[in-house]
Amino acid sequence: MNKQITILGIESSCDETSAAIMQDGKIISNIVSSQQFHFRYGGVVPELASRAHQKYIIPVVNQALEIAKISATDLDAVAFTNGPGLMGSLLVGVNFSKFYAFGLQIPYIAVNHIEAHIYSTFLEDEKPNFPFLALIISGGHTQLIIVNSDFKYEIIGETKDDAVGEAFDKVAKLLNLTYPGGPIIDKLAVSGDNKSISFPTAFPQEGNFNFSFSGIKTSVLYYLKENYPDYKNGLPQETVNNICASFQKTVVDSIVKKTMSAAKKYDITDIAIAGGVSANSELRNRFYTIGKENEKNIFIPKMAYCTDNGAMIANVGYRKYLSGFKSSLTVSAVPDLILA
Repeated sequence: MNKQITILGIESSCDETSAAIMQDGKIISNIVSSQQFHFRYGGVVPELASRAHQKYIIPVVNQALEIAKISATDLDAVAFTNGPGLMGSLLVGVNFSKFYAFGLQIPYIAVNHIEAHIYSTFLEDEKPNFPFLALIISGGHTQLIIVNSDFKYEIIGETKDDAVGEAFDKVAKLLNLTYPGGPIIDKLAVSGDNKSISFPTAFPQEGNFNFSFSGIKTSVLYYLKENYPDYKNGLPQETVNNICASFQKTVVDSIVKKTMSAAKKYDITDIAIAGGVSANSELRNRFYTIGKENEKNIFIPKMAYCTDNGAMIANVGYRKYLSGFKSSLTVSAVPDLILA
């Protein structure tokens, strides 16, 4: 009987310490330790994040092994995120993974964080067919990528300023909402009127697949200053709900329009959407609806695979392991790693 291929995936690019075990293409454990304390500061504090990774990475890895009911000696390789991300956080994961694998005398495999998000849709039973269009939307990234075949990419659009998740967080801060901003804005938008306020959309012209979200964030600020000069001391709940709903609708409109336009231009049927913002309820519903109307297949991973997680790292590591790929000892953390 052929030996099962078992991969440990480690994710530590930002404020989640995560480890997962993939065995013959199936995730059998996925542990995520989220650093909840960052909400006190309104955003991730890099130094505190790296210290938390140092504290939790060993217990998280041990728990992943325990739940998978295997030992470290059963592993065939260790996959880890080496960028993009926060340098201190990345260094913890990279150095731990390299020495962990070195001690076991097994290969270690560096994984691009964006690449891992792209392939997170492959963790589901229904998978996109090549070539497919990938939309990556998170706190640090907003990109439209054509995936022609395994590990062959063409970036056709990206944000020119703030990432979409960053815009959600900044608008939430203007409204005195808690961090992270995406989930709370999504929740409050349900009770708001999304047509009550008109916010601008950047790059509206046809054929331009780049994004910009700093303008709408600034428009929210100007709206507050003009209509509610004392907004820092609190706003009526109805007003907050309406701003959340109008802001979210404008952002989702822009993302959906550009993605569907790109799919049409490049004659692509399958669209994969991933990253933390893919958990947004309005965005998911809009894509499923418009995809059906335009005969496009929409693939969005389950909530557990939308945010940063070890499963998506193990998944890419497994695919690279099967292709014979392994990283050299000199591989390092790269905070602004570009998807090749």
